[in-house]
Order: sequence, then C-alpha cells, then structure tokens
Amino acid sequence: MCINESGGDNLLDLLCVDCAGEIFEERLKMNDKLTRNDIKKMEEEIEHRKLVVRKEALEAVKEARAQGDLSENFEYYAAKKFKNQNESRIRYLERMIKTAQIIEDDAKEDEIGLNKTVEVEFVEDGTIETYRLVTTVRNNPLQGLISIESPIGKALAGHKCGDTVHVQVNNDFGYDVVVKSVENTPDDDSIALRKF
Repeated sequence: MCINESGGDNLLDLLCVDCAGEIFEERLKMNDKLTRNDIKKMEEEIEHRKLVVRKEALEAVKEARAQGDLSENFEYYAAKKFKNQNESRIRYLERMIKTAQIIEDDAKEDEIGLNKTVEVEFVEDGTIETYRLVTTVRNNPLQGLISIESPIGKALAGHKCGDTVHVQVNNDFGYDVVVKSVENTPDDDSIALRKF
C-alpha cells in the first residue's frame, strides 16, 4: 500500500489513487454464495430489464418530459425515479454475479444443506418451525425461506435428524433447536429472486 505525501482527512485521502481504488473495489464485493440456477435467473432478469423495462422507462420519461414544465411535473419525476431504479437493479445484479461464489449442494441425503426443508423444535419453549435453506438472494424468513448464511442456516448445515444444534446469534445470545426432520426439496424455480 502506498502513502500519498500530500496528506488528507481520512485513510483513502492518504493512499495513492491505485491503492484507494483497490480498497473501494474490495468494499463493493458482495461474495454471496449462489447456485448456477441463481446466476441463470439473475441473467434472465438483467436481460428482461435491459430489453423490455429499460425501453418502457425511457418512453415514460420521454412522454412525461413532453408535458411541458418540469419544475412541477410529478409524472416526469416518477418516470425518472423508475428508470433510475431499473438501472440500479441491473448494476446490482451484474455486480452480484461478478463477485459471486458458486456453490453446489454437497450435503448427503440425510444431512441438512442447501434446498433442504427442515423441521426444528426450539428447546426453550417447544415451538416447532419448518424452514427451507436457500441462498441469500432467495431468502424470505416470513415464508420460511432461511439463508444458508444466516446464523441458523450455518448452525444447521451438516446436521441430521435427531441432532440438537446450538445457534449462536451474537456474542450475547444463542439458543438450541432439535432437528425433527430433514426433507430434500430440489430447486424447481418456484422461489423468486428477492427484490432489493
């Protein structure tokens, strides 16, 4: 790492341009664990957004601009916002694909892993919950879709029916669950990518 002699207010100001750029690029890396199917769905969404949604958004901006005075033109601002959201989503998905870590489900049939549906009992109160372990771009806890990178997803990975598993949420809190059942649920494209 090179130090810039001209000084500055923060670390990035003190670094040469190349080193600051490297640090900035590292911060942009997402390193999400994704399956090939996730990547395929993301590429399909990018293509749809570039070929269909982008065209619609540009047309909406053009029509709104034609209405005259832009200072009080709500349609124009709404159309610009929609266009910018679409472009932002495209960039986000492209960056996610670029920095993704491709994973496969390597869990055995009776072990908990990616795309397995698990029924667990919380030891503390006897509550039984059913979860399906998925990648981060498909997780939705309200629908029982839990990321393999979440505390409970990481803790359950590799365990079998009957195991008691300790889930450490943070330094101060953890809980135990008992695995009641493990079911293989193949990825059938029924789970949409999460919207951000």
